[in-house]
Amino acid sequence: MRTKTLRKPRVHVVTLGCSKNTVDSEIMMGQLRANNYEVAHDNDNDDSPVVIINTCGFIDTAKQESINTILEFSEHKREGKIDKLIVTGCLSQRYRDELKEEMKEVDNWFGTSELPRLLKTLKADYKHELVGERLLTTPAHYAYVKISEGCNRTCSFCAIPLMRGAHVSKPIEMIEEEIRNLVKRGVKEFLLIAQELTYYGLDIYKERKLKELLLRISDIEGVEWIRLHYAYPNKFPTEILEVMRNRKNICKYLDIPFQHISDPILKAMKRQTDKNEITQLIKTIRAEVPGIALRTTILVGFPGEKKEHFDELVDFVKEIEFDRLGVFTYSHEEGTTGFELKDDVSTVTKKKRAQQLMDVQQEISRRKNENKIGNTYRVLIDRKEGDYFVGRTESDSPEIDNEVLINATDTYLRVGDFTDIKITDAEEFDLFGEMI
Repeated sequence: MRTKTLRKPRVHVVTLGCSKNTVDSEIMMGQLRANNYEVAHDNDNDDSPVVIINTCGFIDTAKQESINTILEFSEHKREGKIDKLIVTGCLSQRYRDELKEEMKEVDNWFGTSELPRLLKTLKADYKHELVGERLLTTPAHYAYVKISEGCNRTCSFCAIPLMRGAHVSKPIEMIEEEIRNLVKRGVKEFLLIAQELTYYGLDIYKERKLKELLLRISDIEGVEWIRLHYAYPNKFPTEILEVMRNRKNICKYLDIPFQHISDPILKAMKRQTDKNEITQLIKTIRAEVPGIALRTTILVGFPGEKKEHFDELVDFVKEIEFDRLGVFTYSHEEGTTGFELKDDVSTVTKKKRAQQLMDVQQEISRRKNENKIGNTYRVLIDRKEGDYFVGRTESDSPEIDNEVLINATDTYLRVGDFTDIKITDAEEFDLFGEMI
């Protein structure tokens, strides 16, 4: 057993899931640091006596990863390696009553909006004055900025509203202050995230305010790149396209999950849109913002998805040629309206369809990347890895998109700097280049 000490114990925070969880963990660690706690994050070799696991509960694989992580640290507690185990986040929000009965080693369970209560158990005060103050876990030159919480949409496959609640926008002034504080710390790229980005402002301003938000934060000195994630296609605020086209520090990049294209499946998913509306929106976006990189997410294996629906989806992806594309297989989530439907697409078929779509996208990405050979792009250097400096163009978001590799044996670059790189070679999901 550990000996008692008057010093506050070191806390190890483990973050699972999406970028929204990353922000939550960063805010939590900022609060702990302000209360004079030492904090470690996602460190496999950490020996902190207190562990906080920020869980994900979105789909089956994410839930299983969260459960496995809790079980791993529960074993550490039984062995006396840690003194206190706390679980927070989406999985805890959704399943805490059931999990409490199964995982007795966990000392406390908290939901997604219970940070003040979590801090109280550690004898720490929630400091309201820490607007935008976070302990960044990303490289120092970029940060995620959450502009809203929750979602008012009723997509039949999605459990996010069950875990995150209704949509709540953060006031523009608060976001501006957060970004100014981050600029002072050296952050250059700001990735705006929300469950539903384009709904921003409707709850507190009674109208969509994404355009005004973009104008105001793009005026902040030191903001080099602004990147938009998780737009919703229905009632898309096309007025933001002019801003994206005219403001140089707003990346010509948009993450807009379409999920499917077959009208019967879109209707069953309760996406409030159809094939014609989606197709027209894509044409409008590309016409208004020439050269824009479009990222989308596709969900395969939804109940009732027949071969003809999937074939229509494949043809759509081939025709549109998205710059970036991610594929998920349907997860039958209790509490959603989709759970009332029969999960009639086999796991084998789901995986096969997902792989087929990724094979199609791989060929599209290879062709698009090869067309970039000989061109020069402004690249933000993220890290040095082995014999390469690794960076991104404005068409690429960190961790999920393409990267640019520059030979580090004959070139020196500084992480966090922008530099002009000429593309000399290309693979399906990587570019190779040299400094101009």
